Amino acid sequence: MPPAPLGDIWSGCCCAAPGEWRPDAGTVEQLCNFGYARDRCTRLPADAPDAVRFAISHDQGSLIRIYWVVEKSHLPFAHGSLQYSSGAAQFEPAPADPCFTAQARAYLAAYLRRKGESTRP
Repeated sequence: MPPAPLGDIWSGCCCAAPGEWRPDAGTVEQLCNFGYARDRCTRLPADAPDAVRFAISHDQGSLIRIYWVVEKSHLPFAHGSLQYSSGAAQFEPAPADPCFTAQARAYLAAYLRRKGESTRP
């Protein structure tokens, strides 16, 4: 199995379409955690981006900067950076999309776990 883009395999509610839905473990492992589910997931709108990727670009003390890229059909769709303050335990400023925020927090938690820090964002 390739490395998970968010650092670990995660589960939760699907945000691809309106209405709360929790995918089964197979769907989560095969589609949700790796992106690019277009034509394989009935909940993903045809015109929606289909993957998000994160990378740590700076980690110094209480400040962690994360670079992100949202992809659509394997091509960049949007990109930017987030700044996480461990002192405030939040992104500054906070992203507007709660699903994106949850994905960024999941990536950050996996990064901190691998780094040996037990604090979960």
